Amino acid sequence: MKLLRLGPPGAERPAVLDAAPDGRDRYLGLDGITDDIDGAFLASDGPRRVREALPAGSLPELAAPADGWRIGAPVARPGKVICIGLNYRDHAEETGATIPQRPVVFMKDPATVVGPFDDVLIPRGSRKTDWEVELAVVIGRRARYLDSRQDALACVAGYAISNDVSEREFQLEFSSQWDLGKSCETFNPLGPWLVTADEIGDPQALGLRLSVDGVPRQDGHTKNMIFDVAEIVRYLSQYLVLEPGDVINTGTPAGVALGLPDRPYLRPGQTVTLEIERLGHQRQTFRQA
Repeated sequence: MKLLRLGPPGAERPAVLDAAPDGRDRYLGLDGITDDIDGAFLASDGPRRVREALPAGSLPELAAPADGWRIGAPVARPGKVICIGLNYRDHAEETGATIPQRPVVFMKDPATVVGPFDDVLIPRGSRKTDWEVELAVVIGRRARYLDSRQDALACVAGYAISNDVSEREFQLEFSSQWDLGKSCETFNPLGPWLVTADEIGDPQALGLRLSVDGVPRQDGHTKNMIFDVAEIVRYLSQYLVLEPGDVINTGTPAGVALGLPDRPYLRPGQTVTLEIERLGHQRQTFRQA
């Protein structure tokens, strides 16, 4: 099941993507079920209620505005955005980093989360704005001191595409912490959908791709994570309380600008396209802040 939010920033409407009897895709509103797709919705078993409403035919089809729908981030107001760094061996190697023995954890400002097709702003003074395609994990139930991998996966509501945009000079040269180069405004496009965990099955069976102005840059696979989704969620729960609606960015494969010989960092007007199997695609144009 694919859950999403439609409409202008700050006024998105929750919906589910469904197939009409004639085979076309359509958006059904979640009127009467929830006002938004957020932590409260996930904590109250909202996806199950949507799934049960679909065959009843009680959800209204949403008519697109004349200029088409804007798709917002599929989760409203994440309480936390937690990131796992250097989680693909090839990415660690391309950046000259040591292969981590434990997950590398840092935080990203939740206010960076924007829609999957929104413009991304290159910060003032930036010289090294970079891209990172990542599998995002959305937490669906409270996770605290989990005992097993099975318990960890049971706390996952679903998955989405994330672009963990990074300013490498801010990240690596201006601060001893990574957060400064990760938390600039618009630096976390998310979506287009929250695909529920039951539809994905094994999160370690997904290909990830990213291109810049049509030039392929990243082509990886979640099977190559150093720490897989189950271990990431289990591990984090030993130190943080994960709440419904929290987002975890699980790392990026090789192919970022930082790791390429010519360091082709992003410039205004360039377009980045991201894709993860079964999770859809994103596309952003980068603009000067």
